[in-house]
Amino acid sequence: MIELRLPHSRFEENGENVRLIWRESLYADFKKADLKRAIKKRFGYSVDLEVREDALLLDSNVGELEKFLAFFIQSNLGGLLHNRYTKRPVLYIHEGLDVPLLGYNAFGLIDRGTNLIQVRGSSGCNLSCVFCSVDEGPYSRTRRLDYVVDVDYLLKWFDRVAEVKGEGLEAHLDGQGEPLIYPFAVELVQGLRERESVSVISVQTNATTLTDKEVEELAEAGLDRANVSLHSLDPEKAKILFGRKDYDLEHVLDMIEAMVNSGIDVLIAPVIVFGLNDDEAETIIEYARRVGAGRRWPAVAFQNYIPYKFGRNPTIAKLVPFKEFYAWLRSLEEKTGMRPLVLKPSHFGMERRRFIPLAFRPGEVVKAEVVLPGRIKGEMLAKARDRLIEVINTDAEVGDLIKVKIVRTRHGIYVGTPV
Repeated sequence: MIELRLPHSRFEENGENVRLIWRESLYADFKKADLKRAIKKRFGYSVDLEVREDALLLDSNVGELEKFLAFFIQSNLGGLLHNRYTKRPVLYIHEGLDVPLLGYNAFGLIDRGTNLIQVRGSSGCNLSCVFCSVDEGPYSRTRRLDYVVDVDYLLKWFDRVAEVKGEGLEAHLDGQGEPLIYPFAVELVQGLRERESVSVISVQTNATTLTDKEVEELAEAGLDRANVSLHSLDPEKAKILFGRKDYDLEHVLDMIEAMVNSGIDVLIAPVIVFGLNDDEAETIIEYARRVGAGRRWPAVAFQNYIPYKFGRNPTIAKLVPFKEFYAWLRSLEEKTGMRPLVLKPSHFGMERRRFIPLAFRPGEVVKAEVVLPGRIKGEMLAKARDRLIEVINTDAEVGDLIKVKIVRTRHGIYVGTPV
């Protein structure tokens, strides 16, 4: 009997399929019939297979069969990958694809003219917040696929960015979704910690997928701060705000405490939806104080909900102008003694740095190669001059060479329309 196990993986029974869970965030379903057919074609005989205790068992003792099946699964894994949380197909981006990691919002690197670099290794989210600005999560009506970037490729591009931006950088792991479902999160933090250009490593997270083990690994790898999205301390209200009936507030609070105890600084970052959770502001402040948040950076960062064109916008929400919002924050500072609540970039050591030079000008028409499908209908990703361009309102296909008019270049995020 052969017992097949693969690194960072486990097998599950899934009806007519064998499901491979890879690094807990991704899965791929292999039809049992296809596996048996491949074995018979290669070796000339049939075998039975089953899953037991996370391993794939085959009724054979031929060592070459084990090697063959491992190679077969790994060779076909890329085309079958799905996100375990969104169930959407996943495109795995590695150096061999030669896809630039500058120019697009959903993955790669973003420079907004400071010493903070946004590092986005994946897209997708396990929650479906009622105010999500990009309509993410399992209940999304617009997102059709997710991306995962190979960690070595991501670090290689980070080095290119650092050559321009200099030292004293903050590498901030964030994304269109939950950054810690990135399957190489610990390796990414380790790699960034080894860079002399990096002074601070931070992450934006909802903390729901964390475990005690992963907290320990992230702390040992060198994570400095976690900005935790904690919108309510009421379990039922939290389920509404996070859009999931299975949202486990107690687990999140346990993970916050684990991070504080491990030496990771915690910043509580609630989105305030006036009419839903603004009445909890003082309670959240007292919680942050009690748990020991904000030892090096501010303890609480309230964010004002604003609607977005492609986001989910709760009708119950009362929109509050930012002038009133800041006045509300100042009154909380006076009432609770928690300062600062009106936050500035300087509170995080952020400073202006020169931008990575733009590759295109607004209005310019360029020839580009379509390299990947986009996340929403009518969107494709094209490359030119070593940058990605989000091409909207297009019916182009991967491999096409097209002319694109650049309509947006803000912060090096390029959007174009077909000509």
